[in-house]
Amino acid sequence: MATLHFTETTIATPEQFVAALTDFGPGREQLFGNSTDEYLEVHHHGPTEADVTEGSRGIWERLHYDWSDPGRVVMTTTDSNLWGGHSGHTYSFTARPDGRTDVDAVVVREGKNLKGRALAAVVGTAGKGVLRNAFRKTVEAVEARNAGTNPA
Repeated sequence: MATLHFTETTIATPEQFVAALTDFGPGREQLFGNSTDEYLEVHHHGPTEADVTEGSRGIWERLHYDWSDPGRVVMTTTDSNLWGGHSGHTYSFTARPDGRTDVDAVVVREGKNLKGRALAAVVGTAGKGVLRNAFRKTVEAVEARNAGTNPA
């Protein structure tokens, strides 16, 4: 099992970041590179929770999103071709006095089969930098979205 922890500071507000995380419309991949429109399927969408399948490049997972706490979004893996157990994502937001926001992301990857366990081992070691860069790109894309510009 791999547990990864990333932190970034952004000019986006917690509300703007939650809005981006919970926007399941077309073009989601512009914000989240590992969530292509091809895989995106919204099974249920309520005011503070959703059930969504997403993924890319042959890897998919069904996630239960919970954003009932305005300072936190918890995404629990309920099904996947690779991930099981305690897999998921948690984003926490702390508004700073200077108007910026600290975004704390925790990603847990527990493989449910041989391929998943092998990929979890890679993610926990050599893949950590790749996921850190993807997280940084997401933060930049959320900022660009809220500034009215296209993400890089």
